[in-house]
Amino acid sequence: MTNAFLLTRQWRDTRDGVALDLWWATEQGSCWTQITGQEVVFFVLREQAAQIKLLISRLRQWRMAEVELKTFLNKPVNALYFKSHRSARDAQDIFKQNDIPFWESDIRPPERYLMERFVTAGAQLDVPTQAFSAQQPIMNPRIAPLADEQSLWRPGLRMLSLDIETSMDAKQLYSIGVWCEEGKRVFMVGEGTDTELVIFCVDEKTCLQQFFVFLQQVDPDILIGWNLVQFDLLVLENICQRLKIGLQLGRANQSINWRHEEGDGGRSFVVIPGRVALDGIELLKAANHQFQSYSLQNISQELLGESKLITGSDRGDDITQLFKTDKLALADYNLHDCELVWKIFVQQELLAFALERSQLTGLLLDRIGGSVAAFEYLYLPRLHRRGYIAPNLGEFESDVISPGGYVMNSRPGIYDNVLVLDFKSLYPSIIRTFLIDPCAFWLAQHNQLDEAETVPGFNEAYFAREGHILPNVIEQLSAARDRAKQHKNAPLSHAIKIIMNSFYGVLGSTGCRFFDPRVCSSITLRGHEIIQRSRDWIEQQGYAVIYGDTDSLFVWLENNCVGKTPKTPEQCNSIGKRLAKELNIWWQQTLRDEFNINSALEIQYETHYLRFLMPTIRGSELGTKKRYAGLVEVNGQRDMVFKGLENVRTDWTQLAKEFQMTLYRKIFDGEDYFDFVRNTTAQVLAGERDLELIYHKRLRRHLHEYQKNVPPHVQAARKYEQLTGARLRRGHWISYLITVNGPEPVGSDDINMALRQSPIDYQHYVDKQLTPVADSILHFMDESLGQLVESQMSLFG
Repeated sequence: MTNAFLLTRQWRDTRDGVALDLWWATEQGSCWTQITGQEVVFFVLREQAAQIKLLISRLRQWRMAEVELKTFLNKPVNALYFKSHRSARDAQDIFKQNDIPFWESDIRPPERYLMERFVTAGAQLDVPTQAFSAQQPIMNPRIAPLADEQSLWRPGLRMLSLDIETSMDAKQLYSIGVWCEEGKRVFMVGEGTDTELVIFCVDEKTCLQQFFVFLQQVDPDILIGWNLVQFDLLVLENICQRLKIGLQLGRANQSINWRHEEGDGGRSFVVIPGRVALDGIELLKAANHQFQSYSLQNISQELLGESKLITGSDRGDDITQLFKTDKLALADYNLHDCELVWKIFVQQELLAFALERSQLTGLLLDRIGGSVAAFEYLYLPRLHRRGYIAPNLGEFESDVISPGGYVMNSRPGIYDNVLVLDFKSLYPSIIRTFLIDPCAFWLAQHNQLDEAETVPGFNEAYFAREGHILPNVIEQLSAARDRAKQHKNAPLSHAIKIIMNSFYGVLGSTGCRFFDPRVCSSITLRGHEIIQRSRDWIEQQGYAVIYGDTDSLFVWLENNCVGKTPKTPEQCNSIGKRLAKELNIWWQQTLRDEFNINSALEIQYETHYLRFLMPTIRGSELGTKKRYAGLVEVNGQRDMVFKGLENVRTDWTQLAKEFQMTLYRKIFDGEDYFDFVRNTTAQVLAGERDLELIYHKRLRRHLHEYQKNVPPHVQAARKYEQLTGARLRRGHWISYLITVNGPEPVGSDDINMALRQSPIDYQHYVDKQLTPVADSILHFMDESLGQLVESQMSLFG
């Protein structure tokens, strides 16, 4: 048996049935396997078998079989098998016309073949080594999941970083840059003398053909880039179509396949047989990295401390000018972009993360998002072993409304010594502890289990103690994450965390076929109860809980210490560790006594805030939710932490962020802040802080879609189009200032560019940026920005 990792999967109808084309990476190189004679299968009610046979009697090459499966309503089903997808689709059309229900028709043959064998990505192929060939398929090998001792095996994949340069309209190809361990090249259109790195090509067609030859020679498994599919590959496809040649990226000379979403701005998806196209932007988002801008310039600056060789708003014109006058300089720029992408992938371990996610979920390496698909891939084969088929999307009907996470009313104020106790993966641990699971819910209903055989949920839901699926999956994932941490496998640990935390979101999503508000409310309402009872227990220990948010509790240690010296950091840390340990013990005993279940709940002592602010809602004495700030000390270094406040909001100016950081720090440290507030206000009004006044906001829709309420950044964007003739789309960032004549756009590099037509409205920035930030904390000092500024002015009056 040979270890293998799935790269791509495709399928098609043939005369002999459905054929599956699976490309693998192995220790011996790439491998193409083909599984023939497969059938398309879905399920129908057994009670309608006679009617169904009559309805599809004229269709060819199908069969029906009784199977030991039933629906979530406990009705037996038969399986319908078709030799071709076309016949299966014809049958489904007939059933829809006659109101005949059917299930699992959307599971494609490759996914069903692999999931029913519990193969996610890693597998063992029963093929002789001498049979390996990247040009001819190995026919019908036995495929099995990786053995336990091989579960951590991963292939050594070869990456190639790809970037192209084009004219502004992306219709003319200038160059193709590639960066990989086997070599670095720029294929440049135009005349010139070849160098070690730059290959000159007489025209676009020759440039593409030279690139194709290089690609086949180095034979990478993975193509990486920045906006790789939505720009580089799509542009190359359009140019190839114009030149009437194929975009020859696949292995074994196989054609690539495109799928395009309909509508303006729809995404494009590509399948490259034997190779995977991975986009750096999409992978960073999938790994839960968050940045204000995902441009290569911004990300390389933040992560690498490096910049692109050409920056600025006129980059497109600069590239065209280099193409005309200095092709070697353009080649340097092109190749440097490839290098930046390569470094980001290596530094952030993005390929390793993609491998681990694929192995955990069955999602292909290039699949972005797909939490529902990942859940179903893991759940369906286990559900079938329990004797059930999956429901159709939207099949559950219920009047129950599932609430979100519990957010406690806060106690506003400035506090010394606040601890944060946090439940580790609260929702997954609730699922695991209380055996919450769609299949367990059905089993309890259909087998009419008594109280001793079930664990109660909420909204009349209850769950079988035996036969559940999801709690076992989470237990296995949790154990795997612990092992990953022990082996310092950060990508695997991170991937497992994301997958586990997605399970509740999937069950609570109407886009999931298993959505049932009785099941998902049994998770969230149990979370409400756990947070509230934990708060009560902590307060019984003599401490105050000033806030709670879904899975965290904020504990004030000085509530009964008026007039006393505040506790030292060492004392606070000791209390935090003790509270976490004792609360875990209390929950273990409580759940054994009340439900006879083992607790998987784990509360951790997470943070000690030396000083902590819980602000009020503006214009109210009520405390806010999900907004706070605090001062922490780590390894002797004091740092500010902001949650939900202006400092972490992308739609607030740099002025507000820096003002808030400094003002809060001064107050927390007990420093004088009067002069700082007054001087900052005076500098703004004097025009000394103009570069910090720019707003940056992304267009969430196309400009023509904003009709009634037109926000400031859209007003600025429309003026930008009028002034420059450029066309802005959904997703573009707008930089603008508020002037005496309303919002006006500015250039990205120079605030004094001709785009701004009017004087800046400085009072707007005092009223809308400085005042809200200052008053949110000065309120607790019985002061306001207005009072401080007025008192200064009265001194000179």
